[in-house]
Amino acid sequence: MSLDELRKKVDALDAELVRLLNERTRVALEIGQAKEADAQEVYVPARERSILDRVAALNKGPLPPESVRSIYREVMSAALALEQKVAIAYLGPPATFTHQAARMQFGGSVDYAPCETIGEVFGFVEKRSADYGVVPIENSTDGAVTHTLDQFTDTPLKICAEIYLPISHNLLAKGPKEQIKRLYSKPEVFGQCRRWLHENMPGVELISASSTARAAETAAREVGSGALASALAADLYGLDLLEQDVQDLGGNTTRFLVIGKRYGKATGKDKTSLLFAVKHRVGALYDALSAFKQYSINMMKIESRPSKTKAWEYYFFVDVEGHADDPPVQKALANLAEHCTLMTVLGAYPKASDMDS
Repeated sequence: MSLDELRKKVDALDAELVRLLNERTRVALEIGQAKEADAQEVYVPARERSILDRVAALNKGPLPPESVRSIYREVMSAALALEQKVAIAYLGPPATFTHQAARMQFGGSVDYAPCETIGEVFGFVEKRSADYGVVPIENSTDGAVTHTLDQFTDTPLKICAEIYLPISHNLLAKGPKEQIKRLYSKPEVFGQCRRWLHENMPGVELISASSTARAAETAAREVGSGALASALAADLYGLDLLEQDVQDLGGNTTRFLVIGKRYGKATGKDKTSLLFAVKHRVGALYDALSAFKQYSINMMKIESRPSKTKAWEYYFFVDVEGHADDPPVQKALANLAEHCTLMTVLGAYPKASDMDS
């Protein structure tokens, strides 16, 4: 087949794709109207997961599965934005890793509202200034984000979904690497790139910034300055991406949570997050946690935070496999509650994987 014939074939396929995309969107809008009539949430992570899993299974190549998922993420984002105006609050400014995680989850068609603090993200969603929020909860290198944990002690909001984002630190600047005299980033990022900085940027002044996005914004304004930040920040602030993946250790991943008014139904591959406090007596925590062993529930994570109301008492945050509505999990939670002075289900949501993100 000649080049002209191949191009005509591509043009015909594009026309059919556009027709089918619009037909799919019309059906999605009808589904949105039905959800509105039943007062259902416009964003349904369980349904989203099933669609992405199904199209990935249907894919026979040559497109890789992650490309198919990304394409469908944007297709669903466009339909979601047409169903109703959707706003997503996130820990800003634009081009932070939280912004990147939010875009990976919701696509590019919805509205985004950058917030200065994690508390402000929660406040936006509670006051309905945003429909959902995205906040960091833990990093594979640095551990838990305690500011996020503390917010859950005072909020009615629930966890709707989780996102895993591999963290890539990149050297950004407007000029060549040799002209960089000052380098901006968060202190944690400098720590994660310490060996690379020693070997590649000797004598360069390291200046702390409140976020990697602010670092990139500053570097874009100053001659002789660079930043360690995301590739998204390079695009947003017009910087050159001089070197990629300059972090010392591979596998650095941050987990983010999507917060909203309520959590969804079970998918069969779920996680439940809990907040509880136990009675102040010997063996209380051991007795409480034994509920998970009794009902063969895998506990995936536990964190403790000081109570804000009484010295030397603590809240415990636990993630377990399964959905809060699954019978074994229900029984385990009922047993757990017997040993607690407080027990709240923070959310039940589809369990994410690195492939999803």
